[in-house]
Amino acid sequence: MLYQRHLITFIFYLILLPTLIVCLLDGLYCGKQNCYDVLGVTRDSSKNEIGKAYRTLARKYHPDLHRTTDTKAEAEVQFKHIATAYEILKDDDSRNNYDYMLDHPDEYYAHYYRYYRRRVAPKVDVRVVIVVILTVISIIQYYSGWQRYDSAIKYFATVPKYRNKALKIAKDEINEKINNRKGKQRLNKIEQKEELERIVRKVIEEKMDVKGAKPSLWDILLVQLIIFPYTLTRWLLWQLNWLWRFTICRRPYGQEEKLYLIRRLMKMSQSQFNTLEDSQIEEYLQLWKQNEEEWKQNKKQK
Repeated sequence: MLYQRHLITFIFYLILLPTLIVCLLDGLYCGKQNCYDVLGVTRDSSKNEIGKAYRTLARKYHPDLHRTTDTKAEAEVQFKHIATAYEILKDDDSRNNYDYMLDHPDEYYAHYYRYYRRRVAPKVDVRVVIVVILTVISIIQYYSGWQRYDSAIKYFATVPKYRNKALKIAKDEINEKINNRKGKQRLNKIEQKEELERIVRKVIEEKMDVKGAKPSLWDILLVQLIIFPYTLTRWLLWQLNWLWRFTICRRPYGQEEKLYLIRRLMKMSQSQFNTLEDSQIEEYLQLWKQNEEEWKQNKKQK
């Protein structure tokens, strides 16, 4: 019994489907009317002929040219049909879509998509879209940078080497704000732990100089694109200066230039290199001096 009910419902909707399709197609383009017939032209008519037919009919059916209420109302309806037909046929893409619908009336879903894609799709300036995309990317980049920076500070606060150093630097502040409080001002264990972590984090950020991790507005994509001409000019001047001083004039490298070459040989970014300990950097400089002396001795022997 249930099966028969479902079967009857299915047959009912199947019979009703063509009617629904016709109703849907009636809402597209010129509805039940043919746009070419509305303007009195054919599918072979040129764009100039269509424009001429529209202007002729528009003058004839313009509502302002009719005085009585009945003729004015009838002219308004007719004028809307004429204007709609002209809007569809004057544009090449819209006219091609309409011709395709006339040739393939069974493809109703495709007709709906083509029709409403052209009518609903917003006409936005590409430059505005690009600026919005760059702004969103820059905001995400800046927010992610702060997240990475926060994670880096938390990590350094757990590493014994950096934590002990921070505790040593902040010894007086810890005694003042945690250990020496008395009476009602004394903190409980949870508050003492929170205050200690806050002090350690503050020392790591301010005194121990965790370079390269703190985000800057100068590093985000939007700002970098704005200052790109300046950045490019500065880079070219730097390259020319290096070429003149060390390639043409063959001057000896200073400590800053040595550090630059060491960083480049190690394939490290400036921010990564800045996180190295002073002792480690000094070790690299000592290795540079040793290699330089060995190179000079080998050159003398030759």
